[in-house]
Amino acid sequence: MRDPQQRAVAAVFALHGVVGGSFATRMPWLQENLQLDPEVLGLALLCPSVGSFVAMPMTSRFAHRYGGRAATRVLLAAWSAALVLPVFAPGLPWLCLALLVWGAAAGSCDIVMNSLGVVVERRLARSIMSGLHGMWSVGHLAGAGVGALAAAAGLDARLHLTLVSLALLLAGVAVGRGLPQGRPEPGEKKPPRFAVPSRAILVIGLVGLCATFTELSGTQWAAIYTVDVTGASAGAGATTYAVFAGFMVATRLSGDLVVRRLGPVLTVRVCSAVATTGAAVVVLGRTPWLVTAGFALLATGVAVIVPLVIASAGKAADSPGVGVAGVATITYLSGLVAPAVTGWVAGVTAWPVAFGVIGVITLTMGFLSGTLRPRVTAEPGTAAAG
Repeated sequence: MRDPQQRAVAAVFALHGVVGGSFATRMPWLQENLQLDPEVLGLALLCPSVGSFVAMPMTSRFAHRYGGRAATRVLLAAWSAALVLPVFAPGLPWLCLALLVWGAAAGSCDIVMNSLGVVVERRLARSIMSGLHGMWSVGHLAGAGVGALAAAAGLDARLHLTLVSLALLLAGVAVGRGLPQGRPEPGEKKPPRFAVPSRAILVIGLVGLCATFTELSGTQWAAIYTVDVTGASAGAGATTYAVFAGFMVATRLSGDLVVRRLGPVLTVRVCSAVATTGAAVVVLGRTPWLVTAGFALLATGVAVIVPLVIASAGKAADSPGVGVAGVATITYLSGLVAPAVTGWVAGVTAWPVAFGVIGVITLTMGFLSGTLRPRVTAEPGTAAAG
């Protein structure tokens, strides 16, 4: 990354990932400290998604008013500070409130940093979004690694996450200075207070929905699928998940080279073919190594799609924030329901049937690829509610 603004935005993505990775490792501490049953904790963990859904459609108006750089610095700081809220919650109601705020900060920061990524990509006239999302994954893994060490050492989660939060706040201040201004273009229409995706953004978002559904289903169920279908050990199941996650990161970090060479439409078609082949291998495989290979192909096929969809939507709308907010809302919804729907289908039928459905979804992604064809002019503005 030779461009300083690209490096700054990439650093923001990495810091955003550190927050999520750090929190994920302290879930057992949180459950034990508040003495929550798994079912109750699972319901509480719906609150971040609710907070994100409420906040994301309003974020583009905030960024338009104050500029992308200022909005990103404020929301990254809010997201970093919100890291400590859940572990200081004295009971379930306070935990739910903390997770609502946490989710709102996460989703809002997600919108503005992706919008800045679109701004830099436009200026450079080359794909960079896949690499930015790869940096998020790197940050997530780093946060999870430090969290695992803290948990193994018996460090209180309140102390651990407070130290991480302070470090992130300081890093955010330093990184924020290098971000692009992200000011609206002359004559650019003011986003609505609550942005609803236009028809064009909605269709683009369907491609992201397919990719996110596949990614989150693989993330949640890869290990269990390997154990239940092939009779492998828990260690082999964990290896399948690790391979899936590793291929996601590696593909995202290198995916911009593919997008630059093939263009968005052909990239989606090729990725759809790779992912569908992976789903077929998963469904037909009955040995751990075959299933693991299938999940590796599945990860490779979907890794670059969401960054590509976000970039396309940001360029298709009147302003990057409106387009990004529209597709992010759709992909967040897909990510919320994907693990549950896949698990339900497997429970009613069988695991191979459930991942056969995912194969149909990845195939559909290829048929929708034409929606990512670059447009000469921006799409009409989004409708407003409120």
